Amino acid sequence: MQTPLTPSGCACCRMNRRQFLGKCACATAAGVLAAPRITHAAQDKPQIRIIYSLHAETQPGPDWPNVGFDFKPVMRKFTALLKDKCPDFDFLTSMATGPEQAQKILDEDKSKNITGYIVYQLNCWNRVVQTIATSGKPVLYADFQFGGSGGFLVYTAAFIRSNAPNVAFVASSNFDDLVAAAWCFRMVVKGASPADFRTAVQKARIASTPKPGRLDCKTDMLTTISPKECVRRMEQSRILAVRSQESGPAGTLLGIPVENVSFAEVNEAWKNADKDKAADIADRWQKEAQLIEGVTRETLENSAAMYLGQKAVLEKHNANAISINCLGGFYGGHIHAYPCLGFHELNNQGLIGACECDLRSTATMVAVTHLTRGRPGMISDPVIDTAKRAIIYAHCVASNRPFGPKGHQNPFQILTHSEDRQGASVRSILPEGYMTTTIEFEQSRKQLLFHQGKAIGNDPDDRACRTKLVAEPIGDIEKLFGQWDQWGWHRVTYYGDLKEPLFALADEMGYKVLQEA
Repeated sequence: MQTPLTPSGCACCRMNRRQFLGKCACATAAGVLAAPRITHAAQDKPQIRIIYSLHAETQPGPDWPNVGFDFKPVMRKFTALLKDKCPDFDFLTSMATGPEQAQKILDEDKSKNITGYIVYQLNCWNRVVQTIATSGKPVLYADFQFGGSGGFLVYTAAFIRSNAPNVAFVASSNFDDLVAAAWCFRMVVKGASPADFRTAVQKARIASTPKPGRLDCKTDMLTTISPKECVRRMEQSRILAVRSQESGPAGTLLGIPVENVSFAEVNEAWKNADKDKAADIADRWQKEAQLIEGVTRETLENSAAMYLGQKAVLEKHNANAISINCLGGFYGGHIHAYPCLGFHELNNQGLIGACECDLRSTATMVAVTHLTRGRPGMISDPVIDTAKRAIIYAHCVASNRPFGPKGHQNPFQILTHSEDRQGASVRSILPEGYMTTTIEFEQSRKQLLFHQGKAIGNDPDDRACRTKLVAEPIGDIEKLFGQWDQWGWHRVTYYGDLKEPLFALADEMGYKVLQEA
């Protein structure tokens, strides 16, 4: 979730967790990448500079893809493949953590005959491409999926909104799609404008995107309550926001009362949790999980105690939703277990456990879980892959009862939290073939953001968050690139065709619907 879209709180709390960690990691990496690494090429071919946007060659801290990730083989492979597939160009390479290093690269390139730039977003929030775009030369912006995808989506949407004439983009897991886009630089050599280059890349991207598949879905016995009843239940709900040591009332979202609860209160509830009950829950998780990897029995019991603590705090405050600034609390030593497995349990029960103290998404979950008679929502950091005509909803928390507390239970695995390889989190192997509905309510604009997709699989990639539901969007995948700068990275996904009941709920609330695909 992006800073301007979050209710009041400290500056760090208002950042997306990957923005916050990315900034910290950039500071850590400042010494590692103090000056751009630049390789020089012969002058007899048109020159294209590849700029790798990242924290460091080896990732110094928790962020997408994960701590300790070695980018050197990625960069070597990427450069070698471009040189092999596009022999008409000389490729120069460099790295940058942010605007200052990007500007140094541009300054050095003033004495060269650079045809254009490729900016490869390897980590999420490094602001490199914005500076390179000021060169006026054609820029091809590429996503390293499950590494740079958050920044890539947000920054690409901003370029689309501003109609930047010289920035084209590619978001594909198929390297041939990047090569096809890179070949468009030949037009520039022959005198085409940067705007012509952008148009050519767009045409190449659309041409390589598969046509829509069969979008008929499996039968889903969804039932909903009336919009009026949903609004009534929302007003009777309560969200607990755990993002600092503050306590007390914090206004309303979508008519839902919000109350600040301190880290200290949650930590005390964790400390006082019944150890025998925690052990019993850990036993059940060990029995039910399809796989447990990298997570000790002690960590399981610790996570179970955190679940019991969250449940106790909810009961104390007569609330049905809790959202915790998990990384800020954990890394700050304010809480001593990740809440991921606890959120998993709460969501399986028809309650709300929501990540990162993202209150907008939490309020969205409260509304739609009421509307669907208990179905759980999944907050995610989406990734778009045009090669598969897919959007991947990735996060380290998900229910394994997507049809509600009494619905079908799908397999799940317990793994470490992906970004730092610590604690315990959930990979839910969610069912295929069903319609899903993805949304966000935004109170300040009185809007409902909406798209749908058919669930077509689960991506097992070890990079980034553990649960990765893959869906084929219903509608225009190109249009789906357009809203991330206005809405931030998070989305909330539900199983079910919720178009009619959600549109009716929006009408009841006086909200307009924005269909992003």
